[in-house]
Amino acid sequence: MENCHCHSATSVQPGTVAHPSAHPHPLDPLSAVEISAARQILQDAGKLTETSRFPQVLPVEPEKATVLSHRAGDAVERRLVLTVLDTATGAAAEAVVSVSAAELISWIPLNSHEHPYGQPQYLFEEYDLAAEIVKADPQWQAAMARRGLTELENAFAAPLAPGSFGRADEVGRRVVRSLTFMRNFPGDSPWAHPVEGLIVHIDLTERRVIRVEDDGDIPVPAAEGNYTPEFTGPARTSLKPIEISQPEGPSFQVDGNQVSWENWKLRVGFNAKEGLVLNTVTFRDGEEDRSVLYRASVPEMVVPYGDTTNTRFWISYFDAGEYLLGKNANSLKLGCDCLGVIHYFDGFVADDHGNPVKIPQVICMHEEDYGILWKHTEPGQDSVVRRSRRLVISYFATIGNYDYGFFWYFYLDGTIQVEAKATGIVFAGATLPGVPNRHAPEVAPGVIAPVHQHLFCARLDVAIDGLENTVEEGEVVGIPMGPENPYGNAFTHRRTVLARESEASRLADTAVGRSWYVTNPNRLNRVGQPTSYHLIPQPGPTLMAQPGSSVAERAAFATKHLWVTPFDPAERFPAGDYPNQHVGDGLKRWTAADRDLQNTDLVLWHVFGPTHIPRTEDWPIMPVDYSGFMFKPYGFLDQNPALDLPDGAAKHGAAEGGCCAD
Repeated sequence: MENCHCHSATSVQPGTVAHPSAHPHPLDPLSAVEISAARQILQDAGKLTETSRFPQVLPVEPEKATVLSHRAGDAVERRLVLTVLDTATGAAAEAVVSVSAAELISWIPLNSHEHPYGQPQYLFEEYDLAAEIVKADPQWQAAMARRGLTELENAFAAPLAPGSFGRADEVGRRVVRSLTFMRNFPGDSPWAHPVEGLIVHIDLTERRVIRVEDDGDIPVPAAEGNYTPEFTGPARTSLKPIEISQPEGPSFQVDGNQVSWENWKLRVGFNAKEGLVLNTVTFRDGEEDRSVLYRASVPEMVVPYGDTTNTRFWISYFDAGEYLLGKNANSLKLGCDCLGVIHYFDGFVADDHGNPVKIPQVICMHEEDYGILWKHTEPGQDSVVRRSRRLVISYFATIGNYDYGFFWYFYLDGTIQVEAKATGIVFAGATLPGVPNRHAPEVAPGVIAPVHQHLFCARLDVAIDGLENTVEEGEVVGIPMGPENPYGNAFTHRRTVLARESEASRLADTAVGRSWYVTNPNRLNRVGQPTSYHLIPQPGPTLMAQPGSSVAERAAFATKHLWVTPFDPAERFPAGDYPNQHVGDGLKRWTAADRDLQNTDLVLWHVFGPTHIPRTEDWPIMPVDYSGFMFKPYGFLDQNPALDLPDGAAKHGAAEGGCCAD
């Protein structure tokens, strides 16, 4: 097994800027050359100073018609959109550049100082800056001294996005809040030792403390929360090895970012905000590659906390929109994150100065056995069995105390599954041991972890047999006893077209098996029904914050399990482009237009994720919490597409005739 220090990035040193490749694919991820070239274009245009920083650098995707008509060798214009922040003044702008033409296309100032506000994403250097400001502040030093905490070199200042609460000394300013944690010794996990009730409010532009809140005298928990081998003791020896071998190599083929696996074809992308992006997903049916998704990603998530204390009531992380999931992605390691015969994709993001940074092996792709796909036994005959397997494409991002894995599974029967894996360390506070707290269970002596949610939003730019689609809501329906149900056993199902946006913000309902079908009314299967795919939710609670609360406005997307919108290239992120300190944007505003949704180019936004009531077993590091959904063919294909799978029994030593006889 390789060493498992699985978070690293490699800086690409600036120098002579080479010209971008003349013939990339329109959907290829950004390269180091393109990021460098974009920065140089802004430099040459006189838009940068010594205090210019780059909170966000993303690709501009071309129009769908350009992508769908593209052929290898075609010239492609490559554009980037760069958010530029002047750290000396707080002024920000959004620039679009063409690296193909070496041209600045547009420069639009961001009006972050006026309603509805909104700040660019945080810079990595601002985390260190916040810590410096905190530790130099006399009020913070006095609060620590009052608690008897004198070894300030062991203090850890955790900078956190402040939300949006209309406070006069915060609105229109670039603000961060900092909580304090202690280490008992260098290398100690600080999360186990929260300094409860101490909040420092910081103006990052003016580089000063706005105010300090110092509420309470709860002792800092002393027990350690370390979880690495030097603290947990020798590893158990009872587990025997599991070896994954593919002596003939994997079944997938990779050409640049184009992947082919069995009947599936797709393009793998990556950017600093969304992380993993999948494009132009098709499933081969006979001699035809039939489209399923034009684009798919998890572009936003919110982590709202349910605590009422001053220390935590304001916490509601937008891990893409405030911190950038892709920029915080891990470099994955064999034996740590992925097992088997692996293909890795590297990723490139821009650092705070706009220079390219390589994240090696940021995306992992491999195959997994997945048990039985289909089986039947006729009386007096051997069983006929075929095994399932899946293609796994994944990445992990670490945002502060939490780690998130995003896994896309492709199955042999045409099913797509999306799974989010939440792990890491629960965000801790301090309490007097044994004191009940209905908002924050005690997970270790004197350590509390507030109730909270992890609400992910998947964006599915659907393309079921093309771009003209309609969404129907499906439910099972019981029939009252009577002439239509004389024996009481009958039930049926119904599907209702979601014709307009006002009808298409929906909650899941397990009592009636509510789910959603994306149909193509222009293509019929062999039983005369429109071809379709079926979105099957695995629902949990939506946003628990009350209507009218700040987070309910800012994370309005999380109040429903499903939203449907007509495609608009400007509508990429469900909480808006800049949710940091914004009063609220995104899906709620867009869908107020009540646009038509029938037989047109559609986007589905699906919200899922765990509501976490922390437990003692989540400490000091929590086992993975799984959530997700399925996207399955329903009348898309005329029969089971996996009838031609080979019998694998002979390769595994089954008796002659085996369990998988033809």
